[in-house]
Amino acid sequence: MTELVVRGRISRWSLQGLPVLVILLAVLLAWYLGAWLLNAPGAIERVLPQDGAWRWQDLLAATMEMQRPVLPAPHQVLQDFWSAMVDWPLDSPRNLLFHVAVTAESTLWGFVMGTLLGLVLSVCIVHSRTLDRALLPWIVASQTVPVLAIAPIVLVILGSLGFAGVAPKAVIAMYLCFFPVTVAMVQGLRSPQRIETEMLHTYAATRWQALWLLRLPAALPFLFPALRVGIAAGLVGAMVAELPTGAQAGLGARLLTGSYYGNTVQIWSALVMSALLGLTLTTAVAGIERLVLRHRSQA
Repeated sequence: MTELVVRGRISRWSLQGLPVLVILLAVLLAWYLGAWLLNAPGAIERVLPQDGAWRWQDLLAATMEMQRPVLPAPHQVLQDFWSAMVDWPLDSPRNLLFHVAVTAESTLWGFVMGTLLGLVLSVCIVHSRTLDRALLPWIVASQTVPVLAIAPIVLVILGSLGFAGVAPKAVIAMYLCFFPVTVAMVQGLRSPQRIETEMLHTYAATRWQALWLLRLPAALPFLFPALRVGIAAGLVGAMVAELPTGAQAGLGARLLTGSYYGNTVQIWSALVMSALLGLTLTTAVAGIERLVLRHRSQA
């Protein structure tokens, strides 16, 4: 019986993983094809003999091993990715994990501040019609301004006030984090039905008690999807904040350095690492969501 259960689980996992594997293989194939097409002109001009004494196999090999390709091949990115993590000490600016730690710190601080700001704003909006009409339009309008335009202004202002290092980048991350939390929590706090709120009124519950006992538990299913979006947006904000300052550390600084020196392989390895960092952070939030909602259902 146990063997049948194990086989059933393996079969189910295989069926679920097959589409992912097919998409991954298709992406890799398209990536290699794109690398060949985009790198071929440069390989013909700078790498291969100018007398034309080369075959298509030579062209293919040259496009896959160029030092400064237009589009690096996946194996080049993987080699640089691995080398940047194992060939240097963890405290070295050449180690990719060093930059991950710097960006992750700014992202998490911005995420915490953005979440707290979103929660406070949503509670104020739900409990005050005046604040609802006064704040919500401006909150929505704030997201129409590109973060690339906001980041230099915020960094200059905070720098003049003596804030440097993590703080300015965390503020930019907070700017992108608070919006999804605010909007989702406003909807979540307003989700209880009228009969539920009236029942609390019959028990003479205060606004604080209604918020704690009814509105916040009802808003949890709205909160966690917003947190997943918020922490991913915060990562983008932290990386963007590293660009206009010419920062020496962080994934944004890694991208900037690669663009200065035309090192496209370094740019792509930093992009892959930022994607993995975003996936890790959103997975962590999803894990917390499962624990909280499971505890709530058991209670």
